[in-house]
Amino acid sequence: MIVDGKAIALQILAEVTARVKKLPQAPRLTVFTCAPNFETQKFLALKQQRATEVGIEVTVVELDPRSMTPLVIQAINEATPHTDGIVVQLPFPPSIDIAAVLASVPVSHDVDALMYDGSDVTVLPPVVGAIDAIARHHQVLWTNKQVVVVGQGRLVGAPAALYAASNGAHVTILEKDTADSEQAIKEADILILGAGVPGLVAKDMVKPGVIVFDAGTSEEGGMLVGDADTDIQSVASLVTPVPGGIGPITIAVLLQNVVTLAQNKALL
Repeated sequence: MIVDGKAIALQILAEVTARVKKLPQAPRLTVFTCAPNFETQKFLALKQQRATEVGIEVTVVELDPRSMTPLVIQAINEATPHTDGIVVQLPFPPSIDIAAVLASVPVSHDVDALMYDGSDVTVLPPVVGAIDAIARHHQVLWTNKQVVVVGQGRLVGAPAALYAASNGAHVTILEKDTADSEQAIKEADILILGAGVPGLVAKDMVKPGVIVFDAGTSEEGGMLVGDADTDIQSVASLVTPVPGGIGPITIAVLLQNVVTLAQNKALL
């Protein structure tokens, strides 16, 4: 079965819209970018469009690629009192200390839930929230399942592995130099892909009935593509397509997080 991410996202966005209407003022989201690539530009445009539709005000701050780390942190600090949520839209140039930049985002404004450790939290990282929404919608069970996470990035692989483990799964994380990675993929009950390598996993690499959460996005021939080859749809019991799978839900969850943080501030 192919997951209809757009339909699930619309359900979440409808709930977000209703919550926004109950707030005394429109929630505000500030997004910092620096030399955004093709995928980032596409994703950012969708964020802005969906935010406008649900009543969230978005300010995009595009920083000069020559900016030094202290100037980026200063920009975040200056924006914090005037917004409800902050997103540092990766990737940033390697000259910028991204760990220091991300650490400067207050927890009260962190819609990406960068400090997520697998425990119960106010908001989930957007990709994890999307996986959770799909799992709930399609009644995916995690307990004692063999879950293989391809990639250990801070936005997909690392938090997704924590989420799966917290739900009782046996988790294996694969990186470029991991030994016996093909065998691990072959034995997986659930695959979570976040490597950003087009067509990395094909149908002859997985067992029939595997569940595939494809959160890997990259550009190929001017199109967004995932880490899973499209032929995997013929053997998987559940698969998220790219585009139209995890991506739309991720945006909806991020906006849901903005509203949650805005509501928390309103209660103070």
